[in-house]
Amino acid sequence: MTAGRSRAHTHTRVRARRTSAAGLLLVLAAATAACGSTRATTTTANTKPPRAKTSWREAASYSYTLRAESQVLAGEFRVRVEHGRVTEVTGLDEDSRRQAQEVSAQVPTIAHLLDRLDRAVAEHAATAEARYAPDGRPLHIWLDWDANAVDDEAEYGIDAYRPASG
Repeated sequence: MTAGRSRAHTHTRVRARRTSAAGLLLVLAAATAACGSTRATTTTANTKPPRAKTSWREAASYSYTLRAESQVLAGEFRVRVEHGRVTEVTGLDEDSRRQAQEVSAQVPTIAHLLDRLDRAVAEHAATAEARYAPDGRPLHIWLDWDANAVDDEAEYGIDAYRPASG
């Protein structure tokens, strides 16, 4: 009987910590929004805002640098996109060069990254966050589908976006 009480007490404490953490995250998100942040955030709370609406549109052809940390893709890559499809992937260090050859089909366009973010929001992922440039371009995306899983997180840094000329 004592073990049952102990278990119930522990469960209540864990639930209280989760509630407090969710409340703190909401307060922090509100404070950040009040400061004019360009970061759209979703948290473990029951209500999740949609991806920030932006007027930025991905060019049909462009290049960008992707820093990826995920179960499938990890490294730094220079990516060329033509007509909305990845056409060339170059690893920028030894490990990334090896991975570019092995999993180049897994390297996303920026639109695909935004689609993943939208899907994470729609499916109520534990974390679905993005930081945007003043022009609305995504600069960083963080995803974590399940806070209790250790192998489903993904982080993407997006740099050196250059629309193709002509």
